[in-house]
Amino acid sequence: MELTSTAFAPQGDIPRRHTCEGEDIAPPLLWGGVPDATRSLVLIVDDPDAPDPAAPQRTWVHWVLVDIPPGAAGLPEGGHPLPAGTRAGLNDWHRQGYGGPCPPIGRHRYFFKLYALDTTLPALHQPTKAAIEQAMQGHVLARAELVGTYQKSRP
Repeated sequence: MELTSTAFAPQGDIPRRHTCEGEDIAPPLLWGGVPDATRSLVLIVDDPDAPDPAAPQRTWVHWVLVDIPPGAAGLPEGGHPLPAGTRAGLNDWHRQGYGGPCPPIGRHRYFFKLYALDTTLPALHQPTKAAIEQAMQGHVLARAELVGTYQKSRP
């Protein structure tokens, strides 16, 4: 599987428009090569460099989507409309939807991870990344990853 964005190159800078310093809208995402046996896709976007890349203490979750239909080819800028049947989980701001990069210090890496599953996930109410990862165990057919970086221009 492959995951790309027209907004930034792999390992490239995520544009300000997709961060807390801009419009804070999701970048467009495109994917392909989804295995034929896929029943659903999961998208998790997180930052393993929080709060400081020199001394990371936790992974901050920015966006969680489950039960994306396998026939979907991507998500538009802003993340809406979501493909029919897609459900949003909770990010680390305790809300559904995309929360863009907003690092308190230094340049952080943002991992956009797409998983192809051989099942749909149980109807968890506002699932967290941890609950989704547990439910995915033993069901991942393929995985794709896109990494972008961002550092605030203002302290």
